[in-house]
Amino acid sequence: MAPKTARARRLGIALRTHREAAGLTLESAADEINSTRSTLSRYENAQTLISPATVRALLTSYGVGPDEIAAAVELAKDARKPGWWVSYSYLLDRRTIDFIALEAEATGIANFEPSVVPGLLQTADYIRGVMRGGPHTLSDEQVEQRVQLRLDRQQRLSGDEPPILDAIIDEGALLRPVGGPSVMSAQLQHLVKMAELPNITVQVIPLAAGYHRGTRGSLHMLEFADPEDPIIASVETVAGQMILDRPGDLRTCTKIMEHLRTVALSPAASRDQLLRLLNER
Repeated sequence: MAPKTARARRLGIALRTHREAAGLTLESAADEINSTRSTLSRYENAQTLISPATVRALLTSYGVGPDEIAAAVELAKDARKPGWWVSYSYLLDRRTIDFIALEAEATGIANFEPSVVPGLLQTADYIRGVMRGGPHTLSDEQVEQRVQLRLDRQQRLSGDEPPILDAIIDEGALLRPVGGPSVMSAQLQHLVKMAELPNITVQVIPLAAGYHRGTRGSLHMLEFADPEDPIIASVETVAGQMILDRPGDLRTCTKIMEHLRTVALSPAASRDQLLRLLNER
């Protein structure tokens, strides 16, 4: 099963929209291409990649115009192109790979972390500390593979057309010496440096803020360039990463992220706090 990329999601939404505009049920539309209701449902939910030829056949049966069919066929071709993260698919569970595939296409990333530095801003040594303290016992080779994967995810931040990253960190995460004092000092220095990039904002929620809406867990939110691509949220659970895309869940996550921005220090005050913590080490 291929990762659910933003392109695959966009294509699935287009297929469903055109089917509904044609007044067809999943069963009747599937009959048009000698397929099944469950297969067509998987296409529309981006759970299974659909071939360009099947896209053309479906949209033709829906009475869609040639220009829109051509655009959808190109989208189907693009959705089948493997991303850089494919070589790491064997390392991680399906939900995490799905999230990485979506993150790779996001133009806006918001991330709150209560316990650790956000993954996209972690140094290699800090990542090693996180991996060695994780729920699974990993060999040195497995740790290094995961370190490289996370460093590869970070490449976009300083590349061409980088995404906007809003990182919000609970101060408690900055006081936890992951990997030891020297690793943590280097990590704090790295945060200060990354916050100087024009596409990256770092905010710290001080301990003095007390209990807040993010205290219970991390939150990621992804936005995409195409306005038809809905925002995606992701939360960490004891069972792993969970991707949320239902409107009600997204409204709740958006409100929580807005709240976290208001209880956090300003970017300038956050930089001062990072420097204070660094000087106190």
